[in-house]
Amino acid sequence: MTTHYKSTRGEPRVALVTCADLVDLDPDDRLVLAPLAARGIPAEIAVWDDPDVDWSSYDLVVLRSPWDYALRRDEFVAWAASVAALVNPADVVRWNTDKRYLAELSATGVPTVPTSWVEPGESWQLPAETGEYVLKPAISAGSQDTGRYDLADPEHRDLAVAHVRRLSDAGRVAMVQPYLRAVDTEGETALLFLAGPDGLTFSHAIRKGPMLTGPDLGPDGLYKAEEIAARTARPEQLAVAEKTLAAVPGGTRQLLYARVDLIPGPDGEPVLVELELTEPSLFIGYADGAPDRLAAAIATHLARRT
Repeated sequence: MTTHYKSTRGEPRVALVTCADLVDLDPDDRLVLAPLAARGIPAEIAVWDDPDVDWSSYDLVVLRSPWDYALRRDEFVAWAASVAALVNPADVVRWNTDKRYLAELSATGVPTVPTSWVEPGESWQLPAETGEYVLKPAISAGSQDTGRYDLADPEHRDLAVAHVRRLSDAGRVAMVQPYLRAVDTEGETALLFLAGPDGLTFSHAIRKGPMLTGPDLGPDGLYKAEEIAARTARPEQLAVAEKTLAAVPGGTRQLLYARVDLIPGPDGEPVLVELELTEPSLFIGYADGAPDRLAAAIATHLARRT
C-alpha cells in the first residue's frame, strides 16, 4: 500500500535540484516524477543557483543534476550549507565534491585506484613507467577535463604535461591514476543504493562502457556520453561497496542515495574509482522498479522531516 505524506504546512513540497542547462531534469530523473505523484508528493524542478527560489519553503530538497558546479565549487558548497532540507546533506556535499576523499577511503582499507595528487603551482614529473594514465581535476563532474594518455607516445607525454599545467594555472588540483585496462573489456560497474527505513539498501547495478579514448583537448559539453547497460552485481563487488559505504563520515543513514563505481584492478579484484554522493546519475531507467524505489527513498526522508 502506497503511503501519502502531508507536511505540517499542508501538501508536502519537494524540489528536485538541477542546473540551468537541464531545466527539465535529465530524462532518467524524470522517471521518478510519476511514482512520487502516486504517493501524494508532487515534485518541483528547481535550478540550484536561481536567486528567486525560496529553498526554505520545501520540506525536502533533493540533489539530482547540478552538473555545472565544478568550476564554482565554493559557491555550490556555500549554497548547500544554506539549504537545511538538502539531501544528500551539505556536510556530505562538501566532503564528496573533492575527490581527495579517495585518499581518506584508501587509508581505511577500501581498495581504490592508486592516485597521486598535484597541487596548484606544484611541479609534476611524468611517471617513470610507461603505460597509460588518466589525468583529471579533483573537482569535476561528468568526466569533464579528463583525459587518457599513453606515456610511450611522445605527443601524449607533452599533452599530459600541458593538461596538468592547465589545471594548475586555473588553481585546480590534478589527479594522476593508472588507466585500468579492464575497463576496455569488463567496463565499469556502478552499484546503486537507495534509502530505506533502516538505511541504504542495494537497488541495482549497471555497466558503463569505456569513455576515455585519448587526451583531453578542451570542453566538449556538460558531460561525456555514456554507454549504459543493466548488470548483475557480483558478491565481491557488493563487498567492496559495503566496505566503502561503511567508511562514509557520519554514516549512511543520512544519505538518500549512493553510487559506488568499480573497475577490476590488475589482479581482477574490484577497486573503487569513485563514490558518488552528490549528484550521481542513478540510472533508474535500467532496472525494473527502480523509479518506485527512488520515490520510496524520497518518501522515507520526507517522513523523517514532516
